[in-house]
Amino acid sequence: MNNHPFHLVDKSPWPITGSIGLMTTMLGLIMWFHKLNYNLMIMGLMIIILTMIQWWRDVTRESTFQGLHTIKVILSMKLGMILFIVSEVLFFSSFFWAFFHSSLSPTMEIGLMWPPKGILPFNPINVPMLNTMILLSSGVSITWAHNALINKNYPQMIQSMIITVILGIYFSLLQLYEYLESPFCISDSVYGATFFMATGFHGLHVIIGTIFIAVSLLRMKKLHFSNDHHVGFEASAWYWHFVDVVWLFLYISIYWWGG
Repeated sequence: MNNHPFHLVDKSPWPITGSIGLMTTMLGLIMWFHKLNYNLMIMGLMIIILTMIQWWRDVTRESTFQGLHTIKVILSMKLGMILFIVSEVLFFSSFFWAFFHSSLSPTMEIGLMWPPKGILPFNPINVPMLNTMILLSSGVSITWAHNALINKNYPQMIQSMIITVILGIYFSLLQLYEYLESPFCISDSVYGATFFMATGFHGLHVIIGTIFIAVSLLRMKKLHFSNDHHVGFEASAWYWHFVDVVWLFLYISIYWWGG
């Protein structure tokens, strides 16, 4: 037995395979941009995805079946998730900075007006408003799931998590529809660039969050969580609430005020 509460991880191949995957993806992007050949990029992405699946499988095994995640380890994982969300806040702050820099003081190149001349922005009362209602509802359902877990009401938790996953998929499909019907594209001045970068990366985060919650749902069905040991689920709930808050800022600033 160890005489300390910390978990010293076993030898693992996943850091090196992850690095190889990232390098392959970067080289594949260069090949795609210059040679219009994306085979290497797809291979790199596959390496990264397989590495992620197996790495997280090992972490799940360590915590659920081997009992290696002590109170100290759980605290460090929670702090790691908090720091990751803080880094994501700064990531999205750069998009908001670019948007407000361009919109609060429009330059001569875009006609000294915002939105720039020729840009027809989305009506914030249509699909964007519906998506806002969907994400707010999903925030309620994931909180309901957390409450049900703490109160040991596992059937209710599974129901509310299924609702959250369905709402996340619904949001992504509506955003896809909105993109397909968009009257402007990413190359339409700084408006198109900031709009699609901010909403596109948020959409990517919604997809990742939906997968995160779906995996937590599968783990719950396999009884991996209890009312006092559910770090994986808690991390997915925090991430989902972050996605909700970012969307509210996006909706208010880009769709409503910026349009």
